[in-house]
Amino acid sequence: MSVAPEQTPAAGAYTPTDRTVPTRSKERAGYDRALVHSILDEAYVCHLGFVRDGAPVVLPTLYGRVGERLYVHGSTGSRPLRMAGQQDPGLPVCLTVTHVDGLVLARSAFHHSINYRSVVIHGTAHQVTDPEEKRAALDALVDHVVPGRSADSRPANAKELAATAVLSLDLAEVSAKLRTGGVNDEPEDLGLPHWAGVVPLRQGYGTPVPSDDLTDGIALPSYLREL
Repeated sequence: MSVAPEQTPAAGAYTPTDRTVPTRSKERAGYDRALVHSILDEAYVCHLGFVRDGAPVVLPTLYGRVGERLYVHGSTGSRPLRMAGQQDPGLPVCLTVTHVDGLVLARSAFHHSINYRSVVIHGTAHQVTDPEEKRAALDALVDHVVPGRSADSRPANAKELAATAVLSLDLAEVSAKLRTGGVNDEPEDLGLPHWAGVVPLRQGYGTPVPSDDLTDGIALPSYLREL
């Protein structure tokens, strides 16, 4: 089994490369391991980019992190899963995650922006074939959506495991990029009669709605009450 070990937040930083150093706003880039992990762990959906038949393809999908490795799941018939299994040594990919934290409204149209946190990962994705790693990866995917849920649901059976493929992508060539703060208007625009500022955006959870066919007496789990 080759599931990546969990890393501590003080494990250092990723090494910048030509592909992870931005050409614009370099001051917004970061390589701190704890920062990258926090951005990845807070999101639900990533975008997986690869090349198929000479054309770019980008797919939104769920993922989960185990230490220094990301796992992405899909049907055994999906394009990236098939390609990762067919290509040697794997499928070159670019995976991205983005949070939008605020709308930055400037006095000039040019300086409108958003406050955001993002991660970009370059690397080679491999299809997971080890049964133990595959089960651990699927548990990580479930727990990434709701921590503790994998232990409170039926594990995948043999038929379901056969119909599900998992890609692994090591966190090696990684960068974070962030924009924070307020408006950056030109000095000559400060007197214009237009409102300027930041509209914060926050993620929230609604009240869980039980399934209509839920057996009587099954209470709301504590991990959902704590969301």
